[in-house]
Amino acid sequence: MFDKICLILVIIGALNWGLVGLFEFDLVAWAFGGATAIISRIIYTVIALAGIWCISLLFRDRAVATD
Repeated sequence: MFDKICLILVIIGALNWGLVGLFEFDLVAWAFGGATAIISRIIYTVIALAGIWCISLLFRDRAVATD
């Protein structure tokens, strides 16, 4: 479950960066009062940590345990 939450956060981050790249529009900054607002910085940090966690997905076995 934690992996899925992290993956969702990374996707949200990627979409935000896509908006920045295509339209110079930062959705997180817009929604939470600017890029330097404390809540925006927390969201950026949580998404970055989720991205770091998702690196581990690259190195895991793909075998699914069946009980």
